[in-house]
Amino acid sequence: MQLFDAVTLGEPRLTRDGYLVADAKIARTGIQLYTGKEVDPENKAGFRDKAIVRVFRPENEVFSSDALASFAHRPVTNDHPAEAVSATNWKAHSVGMTGNEIARDGDFIRVPMVVMDQAAIEDVKAGKRELSCGYQSKIVFDAGTTPQGEAYDAIQTDIRGNHLAIVARGRAGSECRIGDQGAPETGSTKAPSHHGDRRMTLKTIIVDGLPVETTDAGEAAINKLKGLLDQSAKALETANANHAKAIADKDAELAKKDVELEETKKKVVEDAALDALVADRAAVVTKAKALDPKVVTDGKSIAEIKRAVLGDTVKDKSEAYVDAAWDLKIVDAKDDTVRHAIQSQDHSINANDAWNDAVFDRAGVDLIKKGA
Repeated sequence: MQLFDAVTLGEPRLTRDGYLVADAKIARTGIQLYTGKEVDPENKAGFRDKAIVRVFRPENEVFSSDALASFAHRPVTNDHPAEAVSATNWKAHSVGMTGNEIARDGDFIRVPMVVMDQAAIEDVKAGKRELSCGYQSKIVFDAGTTPQGEAYDAIQTDIRGNHLAIVARGRAGSECRIGDQGAPETGSTKAPSHHGDRRMTLKTIIVDGLPVETTDAGEAAINKLKGLLDQSAKALETANANHAKAIADKDAELAKKDVELEETKKKVVEDAALDALVADRAAVVTKAKALDPKVVTDGKSIAEIKRAVLGDTVKDKSEAYVDAAWDLKIVDAKDDTVRHAIQSQDHSINANDAWNDAVFDRAGVDLIKKGA
């Protein structure tokens, strides 16, 4: 697997011959981040679809004699070529060489280098001072924990240097990271990978309107987070819409119930009023028939019935006058009925009964009258 580490060029110096020499720190220890597609493209270990795979680079691998030796006498290139540098193409890509005094410098490997191509030297003078280390390694999927307590998913082994590229941008500072550079490649078409070799370069992506330089693994992680944020935003929007609809539906339901309640109350009042009106009319009709059996009540209102009974005495009079006259008429009618009942009683004395009573009374005989 071919990988790239971005590093910072040390303070350059020019030799008498015009060559540029400097030191570079490369290949640090610790955990590197990859996408699953980069480290397990065929999904043999089941990591291909993972956004982030943590790969541990232990000290014994970084500072092994073979790893250190592999960075000596390596071609220096101006930008990364489209293929790994070898004996068949080094003349086309090389602008310099690394030295052989490879040494450990803290968590890094320190490598001396020389740039011998004038155009590349001018680029460095103009500010193109970043380096990206190209190398190959193997990935062993064996999860564990570093001595510092950091969890990892795989281990990077058999680290072998291939070339050191001068690039326009990389991660500033002495710390180097896998895939931290994003310089253009000088070749035309990228050569096919062999034995799972994959190129890891720095990419610039836009996050919330801001440009961010990151690795493929970082891009995958950011895209995943952006996707989750989009999902959350859509879920919130849907929840708010559903909530608003629920409130609107409930308001409509309550409004409908209010209307139904008002209609029910109105109907109760109307029914009660109608019942009272029917009762009043029935009472007036009954009294009118008693006062004037010939009066016609069908199809007439209460007021019309009263006027029909009262006659011309209430012609052109107000409704209040008619009601008062009607009430007096009813009172007079009640009094007349009592008088009529008293007057109609039978107070006559049967002559025979009177004679018989007198005769028997003188004779001292008590008669028991029939019906007495």
